[in-house]
Amino acid sequence: MPKILTIDTSNNKKIEIGLNINGEKSKISSESTVLKSEAVLPLIDKLLKENNVNFMEIKGIKVNIGPGSFTGLRVGVSIANALGYLLKIPVNGKEIGELTAPVYNK
Repeated sequence: MPKILTIDTSNNKKIEIGLNINGEKSKISSESTVLKSEAVLPLIDKLLKENNVNFMEIKGIKVNIGPGSFTGLRVGVSIANALGYLLKIPVNGKEIGELTAPVYNK
């Protein structure tokens, strides 16, 4: 079973990063005391290291597209799209290279 990274930045007070490895789920979260744009990648790095996984082993990314915080969604979706493009893996099951878009609160 592939390794899937999950990113949830929809809550303006909390960041959640998850990793699904062969059906086993591992998660790390952080209260947003710093800018999400500065916190997400270090959290991903920490979770991957804790599970002895490198970026090249990730076969897909799932990102919460909303509804939620405008800035938070942009950060999470942008990072997911960038990693998906760089690693040549699907984001939210879309074709490789096809961008995922956030859904903002109305």
